[in-house]
Amino acid sequence: MNASETFDVAIVGGGIIGLAHAWRASQRGLKVALFERDSQAQGASVRNFGMIWPVGQPVGEPYQTALLSAKLWQELDKESVVEVAPCGSLHLAHHEDELAVLDEFCKLGSHQVEMLTAEQVKQKTALANPEGLLGGMWSATELRVDPRTASARIANWLEAKPSVSCFFDTAIAYADSGRLEATDGRVWNARQIVICSGSDLQTLFPEVMGSLDLRLCKLQMLRAVSQPDYQGLAPHIASGLTLRHYKSFEACPTLTSLKQRIADDSPKLDQYGIHVMASQFPSGEVVLGDSHEYGNEISPFDKSEIDELMLRELRNVIQLSDWTIIERWHGIYAKHPSEIVVDQEIKEGIRAFVGPGGAGMTLSFGLAEKSWAEWTGN
Repeated sequence: MNASETFDVAIVGGGIIGLAHAWRASQRGLKVALFERDSQAQGASVRNFGMIWPVGQPVGEPYQTALLSAKLWQELDKESVVEVAPCGSLHLAHHEDELAVLDEFCKLGSHQVEMLTAEQVKQKTALANPEGLLGGMWSATELRVDPRTASARIANWLEAKPSVSCFFDTAIAYADSGRLEATDGRVWNARQIVICSGSDLQTLFPEVMGSLDLRLCKLQMLRAVSQPDYQGLAPHIASGLTLRHYKSFEACPTLTSLKQRIADDSPKLDQYGIHVMASQFPSGEVVLGDSHEYGNEISPFDKSEIDELMLRELRNVIQLSDWTIIERWHGIYAKHPSEIVVDQEIKEGIRAFVGPGGAGMTLSFGLAEKSWAEWTGN
């Protein structure tokens, strides 16, 4: 390799945001270099439910971006890059106030959703706990991918393209004026540099990154053993607790009383940002979660109390034949308090594209497509 090789675009970060930018730039005929410090993505892009989750995005640009992103995920499925399952999602209601919020949300007409009776819910999933089940909400727009393999498969597919060069195990320590330098001394030139560094806000331009009002968020997750009664294409499951988490539901006035009930009955759920969801994969294993701790609350040590609270709440809304937990892990991502992502020009030819929060899998492709359409006028 020529050490002074020049690219149209250099992407720093091989997580889902970086991969999305590399893909959509290459689609426009640009010569792209993608740099990832590990052998493959190891951060939040592989430590999630594998949910593409448009229903959680508020009406307007966020929701439309999520739908665009879902369409692009399905393009990758057609290209046999990754398997993308059109599983849809169910929000379950086991309390009257949860049912009221879901009914109100459906009546808004902002999303592609419909109310279901308890019997209709049980017809769509064997995971719903029938005890106290009042009904639910169905959305057909959600997809499932395997987060543990998706990023690596997309990277391998991109690397096979003549317009894309991927440099793994390559940590970029310096970027400025169209020049990038790795920790091992290798150098590349690029006309445009896009920093997609995930939760790493310290390595490149730390002063700028520190000024972007981003917060780090830690989540804990679990994986339950394969269930013997797995039934084909299982929808994602969300609980009434989830209604507190996603901004799409903030348009519902009845949400206030639901939040107050949960705060009064179980303040620890708010303290740890717990809202429980489940996603069952073709293996029959079920990914469960999750929690949210921010900033100085983040510790390298996971809390057994959080896992126990999540499992307590999960047992209220879903039923498993076997609750044996075979894996536990945590992830960390960067999140802005109000923006869906931070797109910040650092200096001419260099910009940061960071902070999609927990919606990286849902929004990345749509965000990258819109950005490159704007940046290139194409």
